[in-house]
Amino acid sequence: MRRLLIAIPFLWLLALFIVPFLIVFKISLSDAAIAIPPYAPTLDLSEGWSGFKSFFAALDLENYIWLTEDALYWKAYLSSLKIAVISTVLTLLVGYPIAYGMARAPEEWRAMLFMLIILPFWTSFLIRVYSWMGILSQEGYLNQLLIWTGLISDPLVILNTNIAVYIGIVYTYLPFMILPIYASLERLDISLLEAAEDLGCSRLSAFWLVTMPLSKQGIIAGSFLVFIPTIGEFVIPSLLGGSRTLMIGKVLWEEFFSNRDWPVASAVAVVLLLILIIPIVLFQRNEQKQREAEQ
Repeated sequence: MRRLLIAIPFLWLLALFIVPFLIVFKISLSDAAIAIPPYAPTLDLSEGWSGFKSFFAALDLENYIWLTEDALYWKAYLSSLKIAVISTVLTLLVGYPIAYGMARAPEEWRAMLFMLIILPFWTSFLIRVYSWMGILSQEGYLNQLLIWTGLISDPLVILNTNIAVYIGIVYTYLPFMILPIYASLERLDISLLEAAEDLGCSRLSAFWLVTMPLSKQGIIAGSFLVFIPTIGEFVIPSLLGGSRTLMIGKVLWEEFFSNRDWPVASAVAVVLLLILIIPIVLFQRNEQKQREAEQ
């Protein structure tokens, strides 16, 4: 029974991650061709062992070398990393006060506040992003409000800029930051803050010396949950950022569907996955340390 329980997640990982990754990796070593599908495989499994020998004899990393020669790709990777880091910091700055307020709210209010945080998930992600197009456009509700209040005289250009991308990412991934931090703050023993204040700490000092360190695990978990999907984000930069926003998710889509260059697109996807392995491993180690600390 124990082996069966352990085998289930491994089979799930094999079917939904390892097998698709091997298929994409195989395509990344192929050559582009005018065909359906648009590539010529260099490895033919039907040939058996002779197919493997001919594959390794003619193996080249042409598509991966191309990624280093064309500045578009490494600039897209760097731009995605920058946008992901800035978005994660902005989400933390917005999400931490909300999580702190939820944790300090009266007990009877917390369920309602928790429901308000997860309520946007009941609406389609695509519809929510499209709604921001109507809000941030030059004729949108935000510019209308600012002009009506007299704060500006001419409409602001927000849509199709990086600012719109940051707004969309922060809005979309804010719950992923709030919930881990709220879980950490909810377990915080209030008597520790009272003891710190009795020893001469101000409320601000007690927050930095007690509350912030004890919520570190929630901050780390929330940051990883925002950073990891943001770096490969495609929908938000495409709809809100326009053509000027360079992210690897957009480049990947264009290689697959516009250029029809599946081998290069697969190489882009493999490199992106290898980049994401680092924060994923760090996140898993953080979760393991947290479980060990709780035991």
